[in-house]
Amino acid sequence: MTDTTDRAPEAPSAENGAPAANGQPEADPVALLAKENAEMKDRLLRTLAEMENLRKRTEREVADVRAYGVASFARDVLGVADNMRRAFEAIGPELRASEDAGIKSLIDGVELTERELLKVLEKHGVRRFEPKGEKFDPNVHQAMFEVPDPSTPAGTVVQVIQAGYMLGDRVLRPALVGVAKGGPKENGPKPAAAEAPDQAAANDNVDN
Repeated sequence: MTDTTDRAPEAPSAENGAPAANGQPEADPVALLAKENAEMKDRLLRTLAEMENLRKRTEREVADVRAYGVASFARDVLGVADNMRRAFEAIGPELRASEDAGIKSLIDGVELTERELLKVLEKHGVRRFEPKGEKFDPNVHQAMFEVPDPSTPAGTVVQVIQAGYMLGDRVLRPALVGVAKGGPKENGPKPAAAEAPDQAAANDNVDN
């Protein structure tokens, strides 16, 4: 006899994409793993990029500290350099021409001390500059006054009151300068040359 006992319906197989208990189809585990792998890879790449940026930023900061870390100390030393220069400039021609050995030794000592001080500053990236004769540059010069001088192009530094100093490519202290005023502008248009008398006469004949 055929068994007519009712059997419970078989549960749909998940492999066939049948709905799960909540009525929604189960996600493909391979697709889930691929998505998770892509997310982890994206996070890894972002983390590596952030670490590389941090490394570069740290290197720049360390380089800046090495190059410009002496700025505060160097500014304090500039006062000593200024005093050495003033002492050297205060020595009059009479003292320079003196035959006294003691005076000569004093002058040589002041000059030698100034040179050694500038050498030490240059060793640490500090360079002195005196821009007399150069075109005024507001980035590295500070104009203190103007000097009327028709023979000098306007905007030319004609006097240096105080030397400037650079630390690497940065201005440690601008040079205090006097700037020419009233002369022709540098690189300005040249005035037209006057015609020679013979050429002028020839032009008149042509016109007539």
